Amino acid sequence: MSTHKTTTPPKLDYNLVLILFLLFLVSCISIYSAQTTGQYKENFLIKQIIWYIVGTGIIAAVISLDSEQLKKVSWYAYGFGLVLLGFLIVAPSSIAPVINGAKAWFRVPGMGSLQPSELVKVFIILALAKVIDDHHQKNPMKTIQTDFWLLMKLGFFTGLPLLLVMQQPDLGTGLVFLSILLGMIFISGITWKLLAPIFGTGITLISVIFYFVLWQPELLEKYLGVKQYQFGRIYSWLDPYNFQSSTGFQLTRSLLAIGSGETVGKGYGTREVYLPESHTDFVFSIVGEEFGFIGASILVSLFFLLIYQITKIGMETKNNFYTYICVGVISMITFHVFQNIGMTIGLLPITGIPLPFISYGGSSLMGNMLGISLIFSIRYHYKKYMFSNND
Repeated sequence: MSTHKTTTPPKLDYNLVLILFLLFLVSCISIYSAQTTGQYKENFLIKQIIWYIVGTGIIAAVISLDSEQLKKVSWYAYGFGLVLLGFLIVAPSSIAPVINGAKAWFRVPGMGSLQPSELVKVFIILALAKVIDDHHQKNPMKTIQTDFWLLMKLGFFTGLPLLLVMQQPDLGTGLVFLSILLGMIFISGITWKLLAPIFGTGITLISVIFYFVLWQPELLEKYLGVKQYQFGRIYSWLDPYNFQSSTGFQLTRSLLAIGSGETVGKGYGTREVYLPESHTDFVFSIVGEEFGFIGASILVSLFFLLIYQITKIGMETKNNFYTYICVGVISMITFHVFQNIGMTIGLLPITGIPLPFISYGGSSLMGNMLGISLIFSIRYHYKKYMFSNND
């Protein structure tokens, strides 16, 4: 009796390529419209195309790395990310200027600015995936104790960069870190006997804080020293038209732009609602105004197809480390999409989170392309084994 083993050759995922290309087109169309109707002097479209080319180079470089190589670089990447975030705090203003009250960017000559936290998101995914994979290999027999230890490790390795990011401060990125952590916890196999009381306590605490912010903020000011003006984003989110001359301006303009687009939109390049910085965080309002509900739905569908394709790859692979990476990337992209679109339509508070692959910004695009490059690598090295027995 002989056994023959055949494997499929390395393969590029053309479905992912097509989805990314369509997102690239939407990004270019939206950014071009924003820079022609807004009061901008820079050519953001050319810069975005250049960043896409750089991102393609990242995919080409990472796709050659298999699972063992990715595991080897995981801790180096994570450590490098911590160094970047730590140096950002102590760096002089000539290197790391304070922009909009946050010290979150390095000034890079010839490139503009670099936000290291965008790359750290992917480094966290790699590190947590390796932690989970190594833990299960060392502890094949699950117990409450081993699950608790895994939960502590995941919290610790997410907490370090989270604390550094909150020093900037950057709440939006911190929420992305937490969304990645939650996704990795759910896929890690930790028993719900541990998770249920923890999440229950967390939800209760958030609800209590939210209650005091809305109805008794003076108690928070009296006992915790929190000033009421610090909750401005929450107040302007719940009642934007009462704050439209200040913190609610962006949201009210965004709602007007998207609402005026109605079903089919006003047509490309015929925007009538002025919205500052619409090429970055509020790029979805451009799509809504110019292409209406139909255009916005098509864009949301593209993100759905992207998540579906990553989910499919994660379910097909028999490598647990690969599966954990897929879940981390899905958590990152899903939170970005939900939060960004949610804040432009008033569903969620404004946090300054860009729309993946669409909003203008080199750092954001590099982070997302680095994350998607891991998916390309997984699909490229995924092999199907077929066994046949001949007597």
